[in-house]
Amino acid sequence: MATTTTTEPSKHEPIPYAEHDKLGPLSRAAILENELELRKALVAEFAGAADAARDAAASVDRGAATAVHDYRKALRRARAILSLVAGALPKSERRAVRGALREARRALGSARDHAVAPDTLSQLPLGADERDIANKLVIAAGEGMPAIAEIKQLLAEGAARAAAQVEALEAALPPAIAWEIVLDGIRGVYDEARRARKAAKRSKRAFHLWRRRSKELVYQLELLSGFAGAGTNALYHEIEGVTDVQSPAVDLIMLRDFVRAHGQALSPEAFDHLIAAIDGQLADAMKLARKAGRDAYARRPRKFAKRVSKLVHRDLAPAEGHDDGEIHGD
Repeated sequence: MATTTTTEPSKHEPIPYAEHDKLGPLSRAAILENELELRKALVAEFAGAADAARDAAASVDRGAATAVHDYRKALRRARAILSLVAGALPKSERRAVRGALREARRALGSARDHAVAPDTLSQLPLGADERDIANKLVIAAGEGMPAIAEIKQLLAEGAARAAAQVEALEAALPPAIAWEIVLDGIRGVYDEARRARKAAKRSKRAFHLWRRRSKELVYQLELLSGFAGAGTNALYHEIEGVTDVQSPAVDLIMLRDFVRAHGQALSPEAFDHLIAAIDGQLADAMKLARKAGRDAYARRPRKFAKRVSKLVHRDLAPAEGHDDGEIHGD
């Protein structure tokens, strides 16, 4: 089962994404086409994400907001990698590791909101009266900001919990991981993102889910592009571009929840004015993001997975090689 405590540094070395061109086509192909090497690489990437969470936790004295952001980003990457190997894990272990990562990330949600909300609110176009209301809200909400000591403790505990999942994951995985398992993991995340985009037309919660799964898909494609090459990298940037357009809407959704959580000190009329101002901006931002993501999420999940496989294969195939659109394990 997934464990929750460890402080030992990882023994795994993650594959450096930016160095993929130095690997050469044969060594890159060896990772993706050899099931033993693929398993080793993915466990190393998961360990690297856990190490990044630990490093972020250790940096809190240099800036709490940046530390929390980097920590949560590292855990989102770990979840994305977990999805790549999910099909090879027992169901109970998959749920346990995913749950541990989720708890470690959510523990810093309040600190993230207090760091992001005031800046988002300051950039919101408001009239003089609404701006005065917003300033009063920020002051009132500041009293609920977690103390640095509390943030430090939460970061340290969460990073230790994430690090423990490396051992749990490696113990639960089979000795080898087939390319088909990885491809199915990508298909599943894309499918969730695609369905969430459709539901996001009328649901803020679905929009936020679309963003989370899109970010995980970006991390997965970034990882693969490090093993493959230019074609896969282009797809990675295509999805990444969608997440960039999603960001303003996600910040406004978070701000809306923040106002609802800390707006008790406002009069009902002032509260309604502020929510209305946010909603006016949010509707346009959500519409713009859904339009920007239409082409990226137009394919059915199986066709998207096939596209990924073809791109990876073309990146790895010798110039004179035959492209059958598939990668086969040893």
